[in-house]
Amino acid sequence: MPTQAPPLQGVRVVDLSTSYAGPTASMYLADLGADVIKVERPGSGDDARHWGPPFVDGVSAWFASANRNKRSIVLDLRSDGGLRVLRRLIGDADVFIENLNPAKLEKLGISPAEAMARHPRLVFCAMSGLGLTGPDSHLPGYDLVAQARSGLMSVTGAAGGSPQRVSTALSDIVTGMSAALAVCAALVRQQATGFGDLIDVSLLDSDLALMAPRLASFLAGEPEPAPSGGTDSVLAVYQAFSTADRDIVIAVGNDVIWQRLCAALDLPALAADDRLRDNSGRRAHRRELVATLSAVLARGTAAHWLGLLERAGVPASLVQSLSEVSADPQVLARGAVLPVPGQGGALNSIRSPFRLGSLPEPRNGRFPDLGEHTAEILTEHGFGAADVEQLLESGAVEAPRVGAGPVSR
Repeated sequence: MPTQAPPLQGVRVVDLSTSYAGPTASMYLADLGADVIKVERPGSGDDARHWGPPFVDGVSAWFASANRNKRSIVLDLRSDGGLRVLRRLIGDADVFIENLNPAKLEKLGISPAEAMARHPRLVFCAMSGLGLTGPDSHLPGYDLVAQARSGLMSVTGAAGGSPQRVSTALSDIVTGMSAALAVCAALVRQQATGFGDLIDVSLLDSDLALMAPRLASFLAGEPEPAPSGGTDSVLAVYQAFSTADRDIVIAVGNDVIWQRLCAALDLPALAADDRLRDNSGRRAHRRELVATLSAVLARGTAAHWLGLLERAGVPASLVQSLSEVSADPQVLARGAVLPVPGQGGALNSIRSPFRLGSLPEPRNGRFPDLGEHTAEILTEHGFGAADVEQLLESGAVEAPRVGAGPVSR
C-alpha cells in the first residue's frame, strides 16, 4: 500500500484538557494527522508538566509520553483577551476537547450548549471523572477513584488480600482511547452532514467497560468476586505459575489448548480425566489442578517450559519487568518505543496501539514547550502583528518562558 497523507490531516483540534486522559485522546488524534493546539494556562501549563520525578532536562517523562505531535499556546482565560482568543480558536476548530468543571465552562461562556449553538459543526468532547449527568457528576475524579468506584480494584490483588489499583494510569489511557474513537466517528458524520456532536466520556464509564465481563457474570448469578491473585473468574487454567527460577503465565482458553498443555507437561492422566475435559470441570477442581501443575512447573526453568509450551501451541509468557519489556525483540520490531526527538534517548513515548498500512512510519513530533507556538497560532487565526504584540504585553497570552523549571510533587 503506498504511503498517503494521514487520515486526519486537515482536522483542527483545540485541546483545553490537562493531566492524562484528555492529552492522551488528543495525542492519538495527532498521531492520525490532526493539527492539535494545546491550550495551557500561564506560568505552569498542563498539570502533567510537573508530574515527577523523573524529569529530564526539566521535562516530565509523564508529560512527554502523552503530548507528542502537538502545538502549545498559553492563554490567560481570566482575561478578556485570552478568552477572545480561545473563542476564535474554537470557532475555527473541528474538534474541541476539555475536562473543566461544568461551572467553569458556563462562566467562560463555552459550555457544550453555548459552544455548539454558535458552531453547529463542532465536535465537542467533554471529559470528566464521572460523566456529565447523574447525581455525582459534579464530583472530581482521578484514575484511582474510577478504579475503586467501578469495582476494578475489588477484583485485583492477591487472593485473600486487600484490593489493589492496577499500577498504571489505566482509566486515563482507556478514556483517551474511547474519546479518540468517538471523535473519529463524529468527524465522519460531520464531513457528511456538516453537523457536530457532544461526546460525553468519563473515567468511570471507561472502567465500567473494562469490567464488562465481570459485571455481566455477576449479574447473571456468579458469586461476588474478590481479588484472586491473577486467576480468571471464568477460565481455568489462566494464571501465573512459579517455575524453578521465575514466574510465567499460562492461558488455557479452550479445551484443545488444555489437551496441548497436558501433552507438553507429560501429564496423560490429567488429559484423560473426565472431570477436567471442559472448562466447567476444570473450574470446579481448580485448586487441585493448580496444585498439580505448580508442582510440575517448579521442577524446570521458565525457559525450559516456555520452549515446550511454544512448540505445543499453548499461549504462555514470562512475567516481564519493564527493563525486559523495553528490550523485548517483538516490542522493538513493532517500533513500540518512540524516542523523543532531540533528547538523546533519555525521553521516550509509546507508539499508539494501532498501525496503518498507508503510514508505515509513525508521526513522532517532539512535545511542545510551554507556549512554544503562541505567536504562530495567533497569526494563523487572523491576529495581526499589532494584535499579537498587544496580547503579549497585556499578559492575555504568553510566549515561551526561558528557564522555567519543574515542580516535583
